[in-house]
Amino acid sequence: MPSESSRREQPILYEPDERPPHSITFALGFQAAMLTIAPVVLIPVIVVRAAGASEIYLSWAVFGVLVVSGLTTVIQAVRVWRIGAGYILLMGTSGTFIAVCVTALADGGPAMLATLVAISSLFQFALSARLSLLRRIITPTVAGTVIMLISVTVMPIVFDMLTDVPEGMPPVAAPASAITTLFVIVVLVLRVSGVWRLWVPFIGIVAGCIAASFFGLYDIERVIEASWIGIPKGNGWPGFDLGFGPVFWSLLPAFIFVTMVGAIETVGDAIAIQRVSWRADRALDFRAVQGAITADGLGNLLSGLVGTVPNTTYSSSVAITELTGVAARGVGVCIGAVFVAAAFLPKVAALILAIPNPVAAAYLTVLLALLFVLGMRIVVQDGVDYRKATVAGIAFWVGVGFQNQVIFADYMSEWWNALLGNGMTAGGLTAILLTLFMELMGPRPQRIETELTVNALPRIRVFLEKFAARRGWNAEMADRLCLAAEETILLLIQQDEGERVAKRLLLIARSDERTASLEFIAATGDGNIEDRMTLLTEQTTDAPLEHEISLRLLRHFASSVRHQQYHDADIVALQIEAPMRERKAKA
Repeated sequence: MPSESSRREQPILYEPDERPPHSITFALGFQAAMLTIAPVVLIPVIVVRAAGASEIYLSWAVFGVLVVSGLTTVIQAVRVWRIGAGYILLMGTSGTFIAVCVTALADGGPAMLATLVAISSLFQFALSARLSLLRRIITPTVAGTVIMLISVTVMPIVFDMLTDVPEGMPPVAAPASAITTLFVIVVLVLRVSGVWRLWVPFIGIVAGCIAASFFGLYDIERVIEASWIGIPKGNGWPGFDLGFGPVFWSLLPAFIFVTMVGAIETVGDAIAIQRVSWRADRALDFRAVQGAITADGLGNLLSGLVGTVPNTTYSSSVAITELTGVAARGVGVCIGAVFVAAAFLPKVAALILAIPNPVAAAYLTVLLALLFVLGMRIVVQDGVDYRKATVAGIAFWVGVGFQNQVIFADYMSEWWNALLGNGMTAGGLTAILLTLFMELMGPRPQRIETELTVNALPRIRVFLEKFAARRGWNAEMADRLCLAAEETILLLIQQDEGERVAKRLLLIARSDERTASLEFIAATGDGNIEDRMTLLTEQTTDAPLEHEISLRLLRHFASSVRHQQYHDADIVALQIEAPMRERKAKA
C-alpha cells in the first residue's frame, strides 16, 4: 500500500486521460515513431537475409511488420474491450525471436514461419486470461529484473551502432555525431523543464543529424530517390504450411517458449508504463497488464496471418514517456498511425531510416539508462527482503553472463547458445525458476472457500483462530487476524453492491515466525482498495463516511495491503505482523 511518505509527484505534463494540443501530440508521436521504426524494420531484414529468403518476401515482411505494429500500437493505447493496456506501449519486432525465426525460415520457408507464429500466439491469450493464477510467479520482482536485463541485452547492439558508418567516412564522423546528440540530450534533460522537455528528443536528433551531415553521413540521396506512395511488388504473402510435419513439431516448443518470454517482457512493460504515466503513485491495475498481453498476442496472431515475424511491446516507450512527461493516449494513436502510413509511404520511411546509426545509438543510450533505473525501481517498490534480493541479483547476473557468453558457452549446442545467449531470456527464466522454487518450498498455506457474504464471517473467524493456534500465536494476534479479515470482506462486499449473482471467496493463509499473510480472492469489483486507503490521508473532514471506517481499521491492523484487480478476480493480500511482545517471546 503506498504510504503518505512514499506518495510522490511525477514530472508528468499530460496523464493518459488528458488531451494535449494536437501539435504536441503529433510532434511527440512522430518523434517516437521516427526513433523506433528503424529497429522495427531491422529485425525482419536480419531474419530474412540470414535465412536466404527472397527479396520479394523481404519487402512483404517489412510491409506487414509496419502495418501490424501500427495497428497494435493504436489498440494498446485506446484499449478495445479487454484488448490493450490503455497506455502508450509501442509494438514492434524483437531480437528475442531472431534465432527461432531464422531456423523456421531456413528449414520450412515463410509458410512454416507464418504457421508457427500464429499458433504460438494462442498461448499468450491463455496467459492473459489466467494471469491471476500466475501472480505469485510473474511478480514485480521478476518483471523488474527482466526490464533491467532489456538494457543489458540491447546495449551491445547500441554500442555497435555507435561506430557503424559506411566505409570511407572520416574517422571522427561517428564519434562527432554521437557525442553531439548525447551532449545536447543530456544537457537539455538536466536543465529544461515544462513544455521544453517535449522537444528534447527531436532537438537532440536534429543536432546529431546536422553534425553528421558535415561528414556526409546523413543519406539524403536515399530520401530523394524514394517514391512517395507504394506497396510491395509481387505476391509476397506466403500462406500457411498445414502439413504439421517434423519441422513444425520440432520448432513449436521453441516458438512457444520464446513467445512466453516476450509475454513476460510485456508484463514488465505494462507495469512500468503505469509507474511513469501518472503524477501521483497509484496501485497497479493488472487488468491493464492483461490487456497488454492480449494485444501482444493479437499482434503475433496478425503477424502470422500476414506472414511476417512476431512482434512485442517496446520498452523504449516507457523511457520516452518518462523523458517527455507526456502519457496521453493520443500520442500512442499517432505513433501507430505513423507506422501504418510509413508502410505505404516509402519517402517517409526513407526519411526516418536515413538517420545515421551513431545518432540513433546516442539517443537509445539515454533511453536504456532510464529504463535500467526504472527496472530497479519496480523491484524496490515491491518491497525487497533477502529472498527477493537473491532472486533479482542472481537472475540479473546470470542474464549478464549468458549475454556475454561467459557461462558454459562451450558446453551447449548451437541452438541453445542462440536461445540462452539472449540475456533477457536466460535471466528471465532464472528469475521465474527461483520464484517458483521459493513458492514451492515456502510454508504450506491453509485455505477456506465460502460465499462472499456477511454470513460467512463466523466460519472465517473459526478458520483464522485455528490457523493462529497452530502457529502458537496468542489471542491478541488471532483477534488482529480476524478483525483485518472482517474489514477486508466488508470492503469487498461493498464493491459488489448491486450484483445479483452470488460471489465466492477463497481465503489463503500463510505465515512465517513473525508475520501472517492473508490472501482474499473474490469476484472483481470497481474500486481499488489500495488507492482508496491512500486517499484517506488527503481528506480533511472530521466525520469520515461509513465505508471509510473499514479502510481506516484495515490500515490499522495490516502492515501492508496489496489489491490486484484482474478481469476474473479481485485479490487483496494483507501482511499482519505479530505484536512486539509476542515476537520477543518467540525469540
